[in-house]
Amino acid sequence: MYKRLLVPLDGSRLAESILPVAVFMTRSLKASVALIHVIEENPPEQVHGEQHLRDADQAEAYLHKIANEWFADVSTPETHVHSDKVKNVAQSILQHVGEFNSDLTLMCTHGRTGAREFLYGSIAQQIAAAAVPVLFVREHSDEFKTEFALRKLLVPLDGDRDHEQSIEVASELALACKCAISLLTIVPSLKLVSGSWTQSVRLLPSTTDRLLEMEVEEVSEYLGQQRRQLISREIAASAEVLRGDPAEEIINATTAQSIDLLVLGTHGTIGAQAFWSGSVAARVARKTVVPVLLVPARPK
Repeated sequence: MYKRLLVPLDGSRLAESILPVAVFMTRSLKASVALIHVIEENPPEQVHGEQHLRDADQAEAYLHKIANEWFADVSTPETHVHSDKVKNVAQSILQHVGEFNSDLTLMCTHGRTGAREFLYGSIAQQIAAAAVPVLFVREHSDEFKTEFALRKLLVPLDGDRDHEQSIEVASELALACKCAISLLTIVPSLKLVSGSWTQSVRLLPSTTDRLLEMEVEEVSEYLGQQRRQLISREIAASAEVLRGDPAEEIINATTAQSIDLLVLGTHGTIGAQAFWSGSVAARVARKTVVPVLLVPARPK
């Protein structure tokens, strides 16, 4: 399980939205944690109306303050300021992942490297490409949450065997944090199918719909097997198959099931019946308010 956590911070209160999650993970996983700040070349004076850290002394004082205020009764974080000014903050963070030998990066998406850039190839994809998971939260400008608890994980599956590694990660988290796992698969409705199904829908809509219903039965059996394996490890688990748009149904499920953390596999292989087409992971992560753990799939 994750034992070395890396938390990049830029000095803004929005970036600090990740801290309750980082504290919980540090305590529950008995992990070490490193707080870092990267000095940016030509940084903005403010980030979302807040002062931006612009020099090494200021950044070092800030990181020590965060360590004392948030981690005093949990751990003694390492603090590090990358004082050489850089143009590409995302790339510098990725380098520090290697330097600190971190196995999980935790951060908030906002600012100049905010949610949209984060999800479309800046930080998340570079970290995932290095085979390092990343856990992020959306910024909370209207409400700052000081506590985080992990009671239930949601693990969407698409039939891709490589994505089953997200179950393995979720299982370890569930055992360490004593929480439950909800497994979910969405079979697209007739009007939402894509890829090789498109021509079939045009020519044989009724037949295609019956085939999709048959897939629901097959997927239900598959999820049942996965659920039974989790229960055999004394993990509370449930499983559900829904019809509709994958991204929308996943987002709805996080609310309906009071999910605390969403665990997503992240490589682009399209699973059975094109479930994962349209970059479902990116669409979900862009819209959900639930913390998201991206697990880079390694081919089996």
